[in-house]
Amino acid sequence: MAKTQTFKTEVSQMLNLMIHSLYSNKDIFLRELIANAADAIDKAHFASLTDPAQAREWRIDIIPDKKANTIVIKDNGIGMNEAEVIENIGTIAKSGTKAFLENLEKNGVSEAEKPELIGQFGVGFYSAFMVAEKVELTSRKSGSDDPAVRWSSDGQGSYTIDTADKSEPGTEIVLTLRDGMDQYLETWKISEIVHRYSDFIAYPIHMPSPKFNEDKTETIEDRVLNSQKAIWLRKPSEITEDEHKSFFSHLSNWGADYLSVIPIAAEGVNEFRALIYIPEQAQFNLMMPDLQKKGLQLYVRRVFITDECQELVPDYLRFLRGVVNSDDLPLNVSREILQENPILGRIQKAIIGKVLGELKKMQENEPEKYVRFFKEFGRILKEGMHTDFTNQEKIRALAMYESMNNEPGKLISLTEYVQAMPPEQTAIYYLTGEKRAAMEASPVLEFYRSKGYDVLFMTDPIDEWVMQSMTQFLKKDFKSVAKGDFEASEADKKELDRKIAEADKKYAKLVEFLKQALDKDISQIRFSGRLTDSPCCLVTEGHALSPHMERLFKAMNREVPVQKRILELNVSHPILDALNAKCENGENGLEKYARTLLDQALLAEGSPIPDPANFAKTVSELLLTSLK
Repeated sequence: MAKTQTFKTEVSQMLNLMIHSLYSNKDIFLRELIANAADAIDKAHFASLTDPAQAREWRIDIIPDKKANTIVIKDNGIGMNEAEVIENIGTIAKSGTKAFLENLEKNGVSEAEKPELIGQFGVGFYSAFMVAEKVELTSRKSGSDDPAVRWSSDGQGSYTIDTADKSEPGTEIVLTLRDGMDQYLETWKISEIVHRYSDFIAYPIHMPSPKFNEDKTETIEDRVLNSQKAIWLRKPSEITEDEHKSFFSHLSNWGADYLSVIPIAAEGVNEFRALIYIPEQAQFNLMMPDLQKKGLQLYVRRVFITDECQELVPDYLRFLRGVVNSDDLPLNVSREILQENPILGRIQKAIIGKVLGELKKMQENEPEKYVRFFKEFGRILKEGMHTDFTNQEKIRALAMYESMNNEPGKLISLTEYVQAMPPEQTAIYYLTGEKRAAMEASPVLEFYRSKGYDVLFMTDPIDEWVMQSMTQFLKKDFKSVAKGDFEASEADKKELDRKIAEADKKYAKLVEFLKQALDKDISQIRFSGRLTDSPCCLVTEGHALSPHMERLFKAMNREVPVQKRILELNVSHPILDALNAKCENGENGLEKYARTLLDQALLAEGSPIPDPANFAKTVSELLLTSLK
């Protein structure tokens, strides 16, 4: 005899939310029911290992019926008896959804947040009521003499339960669809959902599908919708190159090939499998975060959860493509629960360690291949030097740059730079800028070139930002050649100090004049041993913005505070003698020479000059004078 029972309060609350307002992507109902079917088959398959009588050809069937307005999902898995149906479907006390509902009521949810609460993560069997006005479940327990049981409900507060006439073990769910849900009766729509969410379910998912013959007649054939090829669960040695290419193409969707593949099989407290690819080429929108999906694809027990799980990898590894499959995570979790789940944190830590380790091996064993990688993704990877303090030193070792003592285009690592340093060199010298050609002409390099020291050329826009947190590598300090006080070696310091002291006395009047003439632009004028050929250069104090960073900010329409810099003069340049003589003679019009000296320093470092027309006029006058 059929019995009618009332849903517990929390079930009614959830069904009401789900049916009327909460769920944004109704396709998920099919994913959830297929996942439940696969779980049921897993249990029956396990039982058959000790009871061969329960073994059978495992399968899941999806049967749409347009005439009856129903869709059937059935499996030949473990099935349930009456007590199990009441326990598993009549209550949600064990599912965690009760706590979810309590939190929802307590905190309130905006319309914008609603899709994420269940959204693409689902809540199992009850998701059927999003598309169905009536759900009927018939189940028979495998390996048991208990009678089959039928459960049915319209989701309005109660359900009926009765015995049923079903001889085969397993579960069959019949959904009578609501108005407007006709698309879920279309075979193309069902195929699309299965391919997206359930393609790697271990058991074949069958569906009767129309086939048009050559004589234009239509027949129905039994079609398997899923590939079942979860290649990340196989041994790496068993996966062919063609399979890797095909799978990477499925993941990437932009036609490029992959450069390297990293399989991960983690065992222990949290077991997971991953198959991660380093693409050969960067996606066009890699530098446009708003247009790019970030993160690896997350599967739970082969069921697709999301292709944008940002919690699996940090932002500086966003170029990676691949899948992570965990059996420890629950299927019915919200976005918030995923973000807070400690399992994901441990998975991320393992992935970071494995990827950085593989990149290091590539750098050491396949240098040409690594340079190809770094030219594509180096500027992204370098973000980690500023954001990931735990792995900062590992990422620094992976960074590569051009340098003054190497030919254009050749990249060297920081380790190679340090190994090539002469014994008297104590710091890692670098210069930031837009292009190598302009940086090579900078007067601030003259001393380092004369001593044979190398200087790293950092041309990525991100380098300036990264260097704010780069203090040392292999116990060597980083020093910008365009910032701070110039530090000569101990061998040169005594002689240099003597020359500067002499220059301070000899050119005191000239320095005072230049300070007055350039007061609006210059914070200080001093003599330095930094220069060997040029008469002057501009350097930045302490943590002030470099001219390169100023140009970047201005290009982004950012306001840049006016900051004065230091004008350094070459103690040995003959132009100082000429200017000093004119200054001591009290000649008029020397301001234009002071301005030209500053403009020359600006041009030498690649910065724009404030009045190009006036500079050109002054240079023409000087040329005319010298040619007479």
